Amino acid sequence: MALLAEIVVDTEGDSRIVVLYPVMWLFIAVLVTFVITRIITRRIRSQSGAEPTDDDAESGGGLIGDITVGGVHLHHQVFGILFMTLAGLALIATTPEGTALNVFAALFGVGLALTFDEFALWVHLDDVYWSTSGRKSVDAIFCALMITGLMITGAELVSGRIGTAQWWTSIGYLAISLGISLICLLKGKFVTGIVGIVFQPVAIVGAIRLAKPDSWWAVRRYGTRPRRLARSQARFGERYHARWNRARDFVAGPPDPRHAGTQS
Repeated sequence: MALLAEIVVDTEGDSRIVVLYPVMWLFIAVLVTFVITRIITRRIRSQSGAEPTDDDAESGGGLIGDITVGGVHLHHQVFGILFMTLAGLALIATTPEGTALNVFAALFGVGLALTFDEFALWVHLDDVYWSTSGRKSVDAIFCALMITGLMITGAELVSGRIGTAQWWTSIGYLAISLGISLICLLKGKFVTGIVGIVFQPVAIVGAIRLAKPDSWWAVRRYGTRPRRLARSQARFGERYHARWNRARDFVAGPPDPRHAGTQS
């Protein structure tokens, strides 16, 4: 069943009303919240004048600025966690339907976007939002958007009643998909591996092609195969990183050149 929307026809006025399903509200909330969040953070950054430092990475003034409580800057992932917690508790406690379900789905999407926009903070346990390491947050958001977007089509990881042949077949298919995605992750292709869980052709292509030269796979399997390692280094060289970084920076803003951070 498609999970995008349904059209309700009002027979009296012969009008048509489009009713979106919860997963569509989730996708919209993630996308809109991410865009608004990046607009606000880039606005705060521009208001601060010079490029931000570790202590004032997102400081600003005017109507748009940081939220500080007791001298402690609250990162927006704090509000994301709170939104997701509230939405999750409400979904579990009330099992809503109709409009209420759509509202909670959208609220969860808002929390998801706010939290994943600071994904790099989880990984590094440091405020690397405007460093090169902060680009990992953009990758994480792209993964979230692609997965929720694929869910709109009604993709199901497991189907059939538990114990039936259809259920076991879907379990086996999922296990194979996870195995292929794991190969992508070991090859350093994190976005490909995550998206490939629900869209297997992406994972298959990623698993077949060369690994990134600094990945687990390349370190352990290309050490005695210099020609393959050289091909990997050529494919994933500076031009490759520059191309992807331009796309990330266009969406999220360029990192602070004075900020210490690893190449993402």
